[in-house]
Amino acid sequence: MPPTQPLRLTANEARVLGSLIEKEITTPEYYPLSLNALINACNQRSNREPVMDLDEETVRQALHGLEDDGLAGRARSADGRVTKYEHWLGEAFNFSRAETALICVLLLRGPQTPGELRGRTERMHRFEEISDVLAGLQKLTEREPPLVAVLPRQPGTKESRHAHLLSGPVESVAAAQTSAAPAYAPAFTGDATDQDGRIAQLETTVAQLKSDLENLKKRFDDLYA
Repeated sequence: MPPTQPLRLTANEARVLGSLIEKEITTPEYYPLSLNALINACNQRSNREPVMDLDEETVRQALHGLEDDGLAGRARSADGRVTKYEHWLGEAFNFSRAETALICVLLLRGPQTPGELRGRTERMHRFEEISDVLAGLQKLTEREPPLVAVLPRQPGTKESRHAHLLSGPVESVAAAQTSAAPAYAPAFTGDATDQDGRIAQLETTVAQLKSDLENLKKRFDDLYA
């Protein structure tokens, strides 16, 4: 049954939940996850923003918090030899595969544009068009309480970013990400922000061109079949 009150996941809880969701879909043969496997998933150096270095006790505490919210905990079908962990997002929200993929990437990588989400969810769910991504985000936004919000558009960008609300209002998400960022992370200047915007715009353009090329190929194949 979906929670009736807004959730307030910590940054660590969001990382643990996102990691469980991702591994269930991308490596089902190793799911549910042992504690060590879950720690490794949380601390991956790729597909994670920011990169984190969670220890065993921190992950255990995050699991306790998620269990209290009915979102994750010990696997109910485990054989008992090794304790394993699973998420219960399906029971909590009854998400579609598209919604699950979107929430997963937002949990693991923070606010994203629709173009970024389309490319970064591909291993979990293939969105044929940007419009399909937007439709999935709209469903999450219209939930009660809402699970996704649109952020103000950054200067020099054509797309707005979307953020999950499982950690509370967007301001809380930003604060949690800042506190979770490693101490050695460089401070971003205005030039870096503009560069990020240009990169995001290029990723969106490439994704759209790829889609157009695929559609053109299909029409060509149909014409000369």
